[in-house]
Amino acid sequence: MRIPFIAGNWKMNTTATEAERLVLEMLEELDGIRGVEKILCPPFVSLVAISMMLHGSSIKLGAQNMYFVDKGAYTGEISPLMLRELCEFVILGHSERRWYFGETDEIVNKKVEAALANKLKPILCVGERLEENEAGKTEEVVNRQVTGALNDIEPVRDFVIAC
Repeated sequence: MRIPFIAGNWKMNTTATEAERLVLEMLEELDGIRGVEKILCPPFVSLVAISMMLHGSSIKLGAQNMYFVDKGAYTGEISPLMLRELCEFVILGHSERRWYFGETDEIVNKKVEAALANKLKPILCVGERLEENEAGKTEEVVNRQVTGALNDIEPVRDFVIAC
């Protein structure tokens, strides 16, 4: 049976200095919590510093997103190669990425494949919009997103689906 999993996605909040201060304030207490897998997902600009702060603790680090290509002329994107030295997890398919940035199930699928190929553990986000929920389409939307994101992906052990 899987250990309960909780991840804190900081979204686009905290400067690098604020992120370090936040981790410093909660590190000891958070590290002392047992029986749950704990992951912090700060903004990209804080990953290096937070990675060093969490070293030796029971708290793991995750990135909030990544692109599916290892290298290239993709200004502003973060590749799995850049992440795999810093963190263990990566959030993919978040509703905000889908709605604001037009990420499709096919793009999420490429990201999942790239994460797994680079030994990153995906936190696959799925879920319907309010209108879809009110129209009774929750199951249809979630099924489509999971199926699309995992299309042609070999079964893996360390994988999280967040609804």
